[in-house]
Amino acid sequence: MKDAVFRETTAEPRTQSVPLSHLSLELGHLYMEDFEAGPGRLRRHFEAVRPWAEAARSAAADRAGGGRPRISTCFLVDDYFTRFSRPAELVPLLLAEAGRAGLTVDYLARESGCAVNGKVPVAEAVAGRIVEEPPPGSYGNRPPAAQTGWLANGVRSPAARTPQAMQRAAAWQPPTETAARRHSVFLDVELFSDTPDGQRVWSCPFLAAVWQLARLGLLRHQGDAVLDPHPHTGSAFPDDWDELPALVRLNPRAAPFAAYRTCSMLPNRFLPVEHAVRVILDQLEVDAEALRQVGERSARENVSLPASVADRVSYLFYAGS
Repeated sequence: MKDAVFRETTAEPRTQSVPLSHLSLELGHLYMEDFEAGPGRLRRHFEAVRPWAEAARSAAADRAGGGRPRISTCFLVDDYFTRFSRPAELVPLLLAEAGRAGLTVDYLARESGCAVNGKVPVAEAVAGRIVEEPPPGSYGNRPPAAQTGWLANGVRSPAARTPQAMQRAAAWQPPTETAARRHSVFLDVELFSDTPDGQRVWSCPFLAAVWQLARLGLLRHQGDAVLDPHPHTGSAFPDDWDELPALVRLNPRAAPFAAYRTCSMLPNRFLPVEHAVRVILDQLEVDAEALRQVGERSARENVSLPASVADRVSYLFYAGS
């Protein structure tokens, strides 16, 4: 057949698809000091979360048209900024306190897996997809976020400059939000910082943005899904955090980890962090093929999704520590 075209299979682009639930329900995202405070802190957290979890499930059922929605739960442990205790001690305590409140944790994730997972530089790859919104009237005089480590949702207040002799100082100007409604809510988000020895430390908001992309089924690296769930088959957990997979499926009957929408139930002290997450998500170029896969699947299931990735993320903040 002289019209046949031969291609190397490695030349064909491939983007791995992932199974999807209707909702990914985050039952907590606590720091090591929360665990260090003892079982009582965890108990109060899950007791506060329980009614909101029920409300989120009810809302998901309404969106599913009365059908039974696929809902998975997850919990994120901070092992990136600080290390406390051992998985062998902490995870059973976490699961026991969730169970006391009538909650089941389907998936457990380590925050360090949002920075680097095995040999995959997850955070660095996501940072490479930042496309900054050009503020109105800007002339490219602001260094890019990849260089400064800061990402804003508008125009920063101009830096004061020493006027030349016999010239007036430039008048102060306020920062402005690009998509402001009447009044600006300007935010400048730190994405990372570098230590004196050259080590990059990713910020909590940036890692949380990576976490949201994973939960939405939109996180890829060279076409492969990142943060694949590893089933927990044994009865015990390891002593070292590095020996625990970045994402563990604790419930063998759980719905898929990734979902069309996410909902996170957090103490209200997380509100500034999650505002920063939205600013980051609004300026990310999400993997186009992953986005297409989710769009096609949601259409087949008659699931309506916002075009904005950030609008697929929701929160329930409760008062407390």
